[in-house]
Amino acid sequence: MADEEPRVDRGSRTVRASAPAVYRAMTEPGALEAWLPPEGMTGRIDRFEPWSGGGFRMVLTYLDPATAQGKTSESSDVTEVEFVELVPDERIVQRVVFESGDPAFAGTMTMIWRLTGTGEGTEVSVEATGVPTGISRADHQVGLASSLANLAAHVEP
Repeated sequence: MADEEPRVDRGSRTVRASAPAVYRAMTEPGALEAWLPPEGMTGRIDRFEPWSGGGFRMVLTYLDPATAQGKTSESSDVTEVEFVELVPDERIVQRVVFESGDPAFAGTMTMIWRLTGTGEGTEVSVEATGVPTGISRADHQVGLASSLANLAAHVEP
């Protein structure tokens, strides 16, 4: 039996802003709190260390308790994010550790964010590997698209 290809979830969006503006939004705690949580959630950063080897702790909370599907608690998801690599205005590599008592939702995911200048602004692409098996590809794609739309709304004039 052949080995399965490793799962890779992807998303991309062109935003009408410069790569430096997008990079700033990806490396400042207030900006991350504003755009990273997908629709239906809010985010709070408890710790922030903006250097390679540093990182941040983010608590995502569902806005509607009736639809909450928290992985850390009934109404929240908590992640510890390490900045593996920071290349200003070009690339951010993150190691994201999910806190969950359920092994299907616990684990470490790697996210590679790439910023590429275009005539219209910046193409922002993200690639995620090691996604916990409890997070469906479809749900993750929706979440990535939501965060990218929030990023565009945050940085576009």
